[in-house]
Amino acid sequence: TIDTWLVHKLSRGAEFVTDYTNASRTMLFNLARREWDHEMLAMLGVPREMLPRAVSSRGPLAATAPGTIAPHAIPIAAIIGDQQSALYGQGAIAAGDSKATYGTGAFLLMNTGDKMVPSKNRLLTTAALGPAGEPAYALEGSVFIAGAAVQWLRDGLKLVRKAADTYADARASFAKNKDRTQPYVVPAFVGLGAPHWDANARGAIVGITRGTTRADIVRATLDSIAYQVRDVIVAMESDTGHPLSELRADGGATANRYLMQFQADILGKPVRRAKITETTAMGAAMLAGLAMGVWKSPDEMHALIKGADVFKPKMPNSERERLLAGWHDAVSRTLTRPSN
Repeated sequence: TIDTWLVHKLSRGAEFVTDYTNASRTMLFNLARREWDHEMLAMLGVPREMLPRAVSSRGPLAATAPGTIAPHAIPIAAIIGDQQSALYGQGAIAAGDSKATYGTGAFLLMNTGDKMVPSKNRLLTTAALGPAGEPAYALEGSVFIAGAAVQWLRDGLKLVRKAADTYADARASFAKNKDRTQPYVVPAFVGLGAPHWDANARGAIVGITRGTTRADIVRATLDSIAYQVRDVIVAMESDTGHPLSELRADGGATANRYLMQFQADILGKPVRRAKITETTAMGAAMLAGLAMGVWKSPDEMHALIKGADVFKPKMPNSERERLLAGWHDAVSRTLTRPSN
């Protein structure tokens, strides 16, 4: 993986390492033992000698060679995968803490602490971090199309000039039709991810009437992001037995206040939007700073993630259930195999 290449080059060949979170993405890593899996290596014909040494995400674990990026050696204090870093950067370090990153897709992780939870709902078990950067586990679910649906509105359908315009359109659609039941957009452009995992599903717009407007399509597309995230959260709660207390949100699409409020409404739980949306970079910096003594304890880093906006649910339960029934009916029309 790219972290191994970077460390190898920066150290001028002195270190050949990867961390547990990146190693877990190769399908060659045994999560329980935190080592390369001998059966997988044998099955795929991968010599153990060609793989880097797997180490904890929190270092220091190497140093740059003098003259590479500075005249003197600089400690390489952390290596961590993208989504695990965002989880750590959100301060989601205890079992049950969850985050969603709203990018081109949406990527959700729920920290499960030192317990490796096998999923019954088609989620992935993956490596994560505890409070001090120690190894932990998480459940992960991926929504294939999130921000990409907004790009489709802008570049494919030409319904908006820029992504930010979706906020005003969604508000206008809601003001005209507060029940939000028509239409539903299911953005299965490349199939559906968790918890359905149906690669052959294709998108649909369900419930168009003569009164459907451009703004209604825009609003329904934003709603579809929140519906998909909610489906993954429900699967995580079922697998872990941990009811969600709040969802921590980051990524570019969180700038849309309509989306964040609807996400809170359809979850029935608060959504905490990160003050600094680039939480992947934040997580790596926090982990490196902790490793090098910039902060003496994880508690000292809490000030970095304060000041977030919190969106509280306002939707009555009866309305939420009605909307979800319509959403699940729309999704069922796109599936090519039964869903859990």
